[in-house]
Amino acid sequence: MKYELKDIAIIILNWNGKDLLERFLPQVVNYSNGSKIYVADNASSDDSVEFVKEHFPSIQIIQNQTNGGYAKGYNDALKYVDEPILCLLNSDIEVSENWLVSINEEFNSDNNIAIIQPKILDYNKRDYFEYAGAAGGFIDKYGFPFCRGRIFDTIEQDKGQYNDNCDIFWASGACFFIKNDVFKSLNGFDESYFAHMEEIDLCWRSFNNGHIAKYVGDSSVYHVGGATLKNTNPKKTFLNFRNSLFTLAKNTDSKLLGRIFTRMFLDGLAAIRFLFQLKPLFFIAVLKAHFAFYLSLSRILKERRILSKRPDYFKKNSIVWSYFIEKKKTF
Repeated sequence: MKYELKDIAIIILNWNGKDLLERFLPQVVNYSNGSKIYVADNASSDDSVEFVKEHFPSIQIIQNQTNGGYAKGYNDALKYVDEPILCLLNSDIEVSENWLVSINEEFNSDNNIAIIQPKILDYNKRDYFEYAGAAGGFIDKYGFPFCRGRIFDTIEQDKGQYNDNCDIFWASGACFFIKNDVFKSLNGFDESYFAHMEEIDLCWRSFNNGHIAKYVGDSSVYHVGGATLKNTNPKKTFLNFRNSLFTLAKNTDSKLLGRIFTRMFLDGLAAIRFLFQLKPLFFIAVLKAHFAFYLSLSRILKERRILSKRPDYFKKNSIVWSYFIEKKKTF
């Protein structure tokens, strides 16, 4: 099948985000070249839905009954979307002119491509990559994600070093393109995640089913980041640590027990580091994440037994060792 721009559905998940919609929705409308735009509302209590109806009557609104977070919110909304290609777009993303053209061309280049991410730059520091996705994601064998252009808290300046198209392991949920039939064949996002890391889990399951994820450097978007849950919120730390363990336990091919023990040690070091930084709530968040993971382990292992597996693919054995011990700060 040859895809056209009209085959792309752009779905923006909204929860009490009128200010973000006012700020970023006009450019999505102006620069989306005939693609269908949806706003999926997660039971907002502000007047963001009324704002969209009044100012953008061509946009279709899907009203979810509850705020189930990113995962359930998209799972519920995408049942009503029929276009062959889905673009899951954060409400705090500024798109650029012709941002969809290269994405569409890449989908047409290989039928095995299921997932694509554009270059994600920082809205406030526009010549730097943005934390959530940067120039495409990878993972190490202990389940720690990292990106071209961002490893832990080191973020690279965009000097054209990632102006390529290449295979990646995971694409950022901030601007996430996926074929509709693949999304539905994988049963969508794991709703137990609520938010954070669910796109990495979905990409790993996609990889294990033989699909390809790509980064397209010719398409750029600008992400505010942290507009819904800020890095200063311990809940974000809890979700990231817990969901990373979920993802590793569900999808890794082998040696799970050893990897979990190693993660206990490494996450313990991270928790102690939070204490030295005088961040006791973040220390507690890491502990809570591990307890939540162990309480869910029986369910996770049941899922693991029925999910497809491929030999593990890791860009690095340990990004923690590479970054903190070998001092390799960039991709």
